[in-house]
Amino acid sequence: METLNFQFPAAEPGRGRTLVGCVSSGDLEVLIEPGSAGRLDIQVVTSVNGSSARWQQLFQRLFDGRTLPAVKIDIHDFGATPGVVRLRLEQGFEEIGHD
Repeated sequence: METLNFQFPAAEPGRGRTLVGCVSSGDLEVLIEPGSAGRLDIQVVTSVNGSSARWQQLFQRLFDGRTLPAVKIDIHDFGATPGVVRLRLEQGFEEIGHD
């Protein structure tokens, strides 16, 4: 198990909270809650050690050119593919009303 932390620029704090996915399904779960203005903070708890660069690249591609709300994102990963990670993050942002 490894815990990774990432930070990206963001706009004003997001509204609302959401939980999408379920780690016990062999997938991953994403918890999104309001954060501090100007910051998008992500914490990933993953079963795949040494995957920091892969996560960094995935977030860069996903967030590039987008203005996102300032939120805290907690991801509990059970070896999900990048496509599933993107799907769950998109679902989470849709749930809190920020696309």
